[in-house]
Amino acid sequence: MAKFTRGFTGHGRGGDNRLPPGQYDTGGDWPVLTAEATPRISTDTWTFAIEGLVEQPVTWTWEEMQALPHATYEGAIHCVTTWSKFGMTFTGASVDALLDVARPRPEATHVLAFSHTGYTTNLPLADVTGDKAWVAWEVDGEPLAADHGGPARLLVPHLYFWKSAKWVAGLRLLDHDEPGFWEQNGYHDRGDPWLEQRYQGD
Repeated sequence: MAKFTRGFTGHGRGGDNRLPPGQYDTGGDWPVLTAEATPRISTDTWTFAIEGLVEQPVTWTWEEMQALPHATYEGAIHCVTTWSKFGMTFTGASVDALLDVARPRPEATHVLAFSHTGYTTNLPLADVTGDKAWVAWEVDGEPLAADHGGPARLLVPHLYFWKSAKWVAGLRLLDHDEPGFWEQNGYHDRGDPWLEQRYQGD
């Protein structure tokens, strides 16, 4: 049975209280932005792993992931480049459900999300638990396109979208914060749109 989560809300600017400060509504477009060449990853070889500070390291194949209970997020996404897109519907598996299998150890405080391309991004464990994050493979009723991170991407919609790693391959649980690709290149360690945490020092 699918689990359904309404979009996050906050205090916006410019008369639209759905918009975080400094953002604009794309009007329905979904820009394609990436730091890497778009890979073509077959679902025959795709895997997702949870490793590091867990009691039970685990890896799912595509078929095993699809067999898990599906969960749905409906709401907005916000890019650090200042665009926001509303009315999106993503379907996938809840990160909470995946972590329930892996069982984080008490000392785990952060995760490093990693992709099949080598891309990484860091997040506090609290930002991917409590019904805040998903491994998503479908958007608006269609398979997630490769340009947007398909066959599956991490979805952390309450943070700027570079945290929602495309072509996601897993989460590594850590007892410290370990900056990922964009964080090492000047982006904020957390990336809260409502606080305009775009760059280091914000």
